[in-house]
Amino acid sequence: MKLHIQNKFTSELPADPNEINLPRQVQEACFSYVLPKKPSNPSLIHASSEVANAIGLSQEDILSTEFLNIFSGSTIYPETKPFALSYAGHQFGNWAGQLGDGRAINLTEVVHEKKSYTLQLKGAGPTPYSRTADGFAVLRSSIREYLCAEAMHYLGVPTTRSLVLMLSGDQVLRDVLYNGNPAYEKGAIVCRVAPSFIRFGSFELFASREDLVNLKLLADFTIKHHFPHIHQEGVEKYLAFFQEVTQTTLKMIVEWQRVGFVHGVMNTDNMSIHGITIDYGPYGWLEDYNSGWTPNTTDSQHKRYRFGNQPEIALWNLYQLANALYPLINDAKPLEAILNAYARDYEKKYLNMMQNKLGLQDKLDDDLFLVNRLTELLEKVETDMIIFFRNLSNVNKENSVSESFDKIKDAFYNEKDLNRTILKDWHDWFEIYNFRINEQRESDLERKDKMNAVNPKYVLRNYMAQLCIDDADKGDYSLLSELFEMLKKPYDEQLDLQKWFAKRPDWARDKVGCSMLSCSS
Repeated sequence: MKLHIQNKFTSELPADPNEINLPRQVQEACFSYVLPKKPSNPSLIHASSEVANAIGLSQEDILSTEFLNIFSGSTIYPETKPFALSYAGHQFGNWAGQLGDGRAINLTEVVHEKKSYTLQLKGAGPTPYSRTADGFAVLRSSIREYLCAEAMHYLGVPTTRSLVLMLSGDQVLRDVLYNGNPAYEKGAIVCRVAPSFIRFGSFELFASREDLVNLKLLADFTIKHHFPHIHQEGVEKYLAFFQEVTQTTLKMIVEWQRVGFVHGVMNTDNMSIHGITIDYGPYGWLEDYNSGWTPNTTDSQHKRYRFGNQPEIALWNLYQLANALYPLINDAKPLEAILNAYARDYEKKYLNMMQNKLGLQDKLDDDLFLVNRLTELLEKVETDMIIFFRNLSNVNKENSVSESFDKIKDAFYNEKDLNRTILKDWHDWFEIYNFRINEQRESDLERKDKMNAVNPKYVLRNYMAQLCIDDADKGDYSLLSELFEMLKKPYDEQLDLQKWFAKRPDWARDKVGCSMLSCSS
């Protein structure tokens, strides 16, 4: 097994001189060297051959003892020195100070085919940033992270990738809902892959401490290695960097809204400077379309991170990044201009995304009314988001309003909730919609193909992940493999897997892991 190592981060940025692995405040450093804790009996559950190939490894490598040892943290790859990142952040809108990689350890950086990757183990033991936690991860949360990152990638949503999922062989104590009922669970480790794991909070840490030397070092390093196309100098360089982070973050959020993904914990320390989704914890997928839904039990009261609020929270987080970069720029106006453009650009991109979901290729500004009216209707009664948009592609130009409605009514959880007023509202909406699709140049088949390319048939519904977890806890990983393969083709019909194109079952409505989750989930 051969990896092409390039330790840019650790060679060019300041390290914590203290290598004692105890929770503490780390000053004037971007990272701390720390070794993974050796698992007692690691075993391979599943690996992504595509991600392995991306970093230069083969299927033969995946099956090797060396692969098992390296990516479980049992042994250290030659000429590498694992490390944990130091960063700060705002959590639920409140300044939390130093946070850092509490249960993530970066093994190394590699390069393959001119692309750079950071390989990170999640659940490999404590670090100086673990605070009161143990640094480990359990099987259920590891399965959720492993599957979701890959599912998001194949959906076309910017994300980290998953290389491998392993059992550690150890037991880990967890209180699932933070209600005073801890229990031992199977420990597990996921290897995550990304260009880097630099976060908004990485810059917030130095800015909060007025450590301008290291703030500049980190910004210059990030631009040099991860934004090499930025050729400006001085202040303009940092503004160009912030502009790009703003735009890629916006693009990511639009994609989240397109597929019904709710991150659940959009703290600034969970926001990547690459505009990719990171840190899959108490995430969830909309079952019924509900803009007020959050999957995070910690957020159940105020619902700060609810589905409909994600665009605004991303902007709020970008404001915090702007504040952190301000000492390098010393002029608020250009930063404010970039931030103000976010709101305008988001509205345009959101409308365009929704028009595509509706199959409206010839776009009109008036379509905003159609979109807004639709989202209002989707919330009137429980309506499965995925099934609604997928079945909407079956509506033909020649269909009457009643025929059109019949083609989507399977998306309703309880048709008895459709009273006379709501039915009339739906019929009124379809009158406008049918008129609009009859204005389109494309044939019904062409429109259907385009709609099905942006409206997935299969997503990682919460109950599906929980079924997978229940089986895996018994040592059965067949469902994990089935879901993994299915989620690689989320827009395909896959008629042999039609059973997964279904509304959330009643048993999953209030089941732990299917509706609300904690940060340990």
